[in-house]
Amino acid sequence: MVSTISKDQMAALPPAVFPGRIVVVQTLKESEKATSYLDKCPLIGFDTETRPTFTKGQQRKIALMQLSTADTCFLFRLNYIDIPDSLMNILINPDICKVGLSLRDDFSAISKRMPLEPQNFVELQSFVKKFGIEDNSLQRIYAILFGEKISKGQRLSNWEADVLSEAQQKYAALDAWACLRIYQKLVRLNPELS
Repeated sequence: MVSTISKDQMAALPPAVFPGRIVVVQTLKESEKATSYLDKCPLIGFDTETRPTFTKGQQRKIALMQLSTADTCFLFRLNYIDIPDSLMNILINPDICKVGLSLRDDFSAISKRMPLEPQNFVELQSFVKKFGIEDNSLQRIYAILFGEKISKGQRLSNWEADVLSEAQQKYAALDAWACLRIYQKLVRLNPELS
């Protein structure tokens, strides 16, 4: 397995696509339904999105939290529902392994909404180093392992929009699902390192 990949090599790769079902969650009832589904999953991918700010010193709260299984990604619209108890219970549940990237940033952003101690999270940036992968961006790690590129075209879009566009939904779902997929592939390659 290669340990790094260049921008030119990545540019030549076909695009990655999330193949599953995307569920947008923006009411407490929808959150309870989504989390009752996720509560039965031992392993999920995790990511968050925050509306970008272009003003120095201005900070925004997380607008979206994505939790993905192998075939379904739930997009929790925190700007509508904050972090309901049902979602908080997933984040602090030690029996559910959550896999993400740059988790320190995510945890810092979560703490602006609510103080909580996330449990059983795997930081991919550290995890991939055990496998000799030097790159630590999601795009590069995914390209090395799967030969596909993750587009970052939606990263700076408005995550607080009244309605998330289809492109935003696909982007957000892909990021959380890609974290899960990377972890699953590496564990299959060497189960002792999990």
